[in-house]
Amino acid sequence: MWKGRFAQETSSLVQQYGESVSYDWRLFPHDVAGSIAHARAQHHAGLLSEEEFTAIERGLREIESDIRDGKFEFKTSLEDIHMNIEAELTRRIGPAGAKLHTARSRNDQVATDTRLYCRDAIDSLTTAIAALQAALLDRAETHAATIIPGYTHLQRGQPVTAGHHFLAYVEMLERDKSRLADCRRRLNISPLGSGALAGSTINLDRPAIAAELGFDGVSTNSMDAIADRDYIAELLFATALCGAHLSRLSEDLILWCSAEFGFATLSDAHTTGSSLMPQKKNPDVCEITRGKTGRLTGNLVNLLVALKGLPLTYNRDLQEDKPPLFDSVDTLSLVLAVNTEMIASLELNGDACRNAASDPMLLATDLADHLVKCGVPFRSAHDLVGKAVAESIRTKTPLDQLDLPEIDPAFDAAAKDVFSLDRALAARTNPGSPSVENVRSEIRRWKAAL
Repeated sequence: MWKGRFAQETSSLVQQYGESVSYDWRLFPHDVAGSIAHARAQHHAGLLSEEEFTAIERGLREIESDIRDGKFEFKTSLEDIHMNIEAELTRRIGPAGAKLHTARSRNDQVATDTRLYCRDAIDSLTTAIAALQAALLDRAETHAATIIPGYTHLQRGQPVTAGHHFLAYVEMLERDKSRLADCRRRLNISPLGSGALAGSTINLDRPAIAAELGFDGVSTNSMDAIADRDYIAELLFATALCGAHLSRLSEDLILWCSAEFGFATLSDAHTTGSSLMPQKKNPDVCEITRGKTGRLTGNLVNLLVALKGLPLTYNRDLQEDKPPLFDSVDTLSLVLAVNTEMIASLELNGDACRNAASDPMLLATDLADHLVKCGVPFRSAHDLVGKAVAESIRTKTPLDQLDLPEIDPAFDAAAKDVFSLDRALAARTNPGSPSVENVRSEIRRWKAAL
């Protein structure tokens, strides 16, 4: 494609070093779509006859079909998916195929293809995230009133419900979808027509090409259009953060499924055993999810490091944008699918959850709130309850069985009434709080939203 300038063949080792078709072949449907839109604009500009355009479109569709069916032979000597398709098109239809590259460069071609790929990937990931949200929502509805301890510092803090806990992850995933939507909006601009970096003296109808490809408009600076990989970085950030959310969910489930917690049970289909210890049932799906999160983060760092020192516009370093992109999309897609399946069959042990939440220490803050309602300043109330907690620990007497007025007269007889889990949860009616009625209201809202 560029041999006219060179008198010596490219080293076979350099060909191996520089080829990208071994992974960018995945762009083939987008490359075909972009090429057809480009050829149509060439036809409208009088650069292609009706017959030539028809031959190009038919040839590209046949090549696309062959690739889908595994019948296409890729050649590393042609470096990438773009030149493999163009060379085969020319072989099949003759000189008309050699006209296809008029008024475009591989630089704006690959920028267009990767935007189209990212757009499709975002749509697919958004659907997969919504499916996981639905699975979490189903668990939240089943366990809207299942009381569990809420934790800070992995220490029991205050009572919440399992439904409220599951809904926290529904919220996180909604932010992930929102970030993907923002990324999609920003990337949906066509760079095709920017050429190698400065456009072309052959002016095609860029807005028409953009409209055919489903873009919202065209780029307004040819240099930025060629150099820009922000949209890939944004997508990789969104996948990494979504992975971090799923890793946190995994850690919760690993703890809940341990004998020490005993809150939850994963199905046999989503756990593994031990080659040595017959009794083991390991939460491998959760552990692998934690591990893959590092991979997603690494892919983001990979791209950012590749971008950080590049002058405008195109540099061959940008070839390295696709392996982390493809890997992150593939990885997160699988993580979402397997977690959705796993969550759908997750079971909770309601008795174990309630027993853990029945520790009266979880209502120490409620006891302080009671004192505040009796007119005690909060800092003083906090100090008084702290003394009661210390006495409970010293005497090994449960907090709810202490003679509180004996510790301090500020505790009235009604202070004992604080130690009711159901009453404590029912009192948490402020928006965002975990009363059962609030949780059920949120479930109804999420059902409508999803």
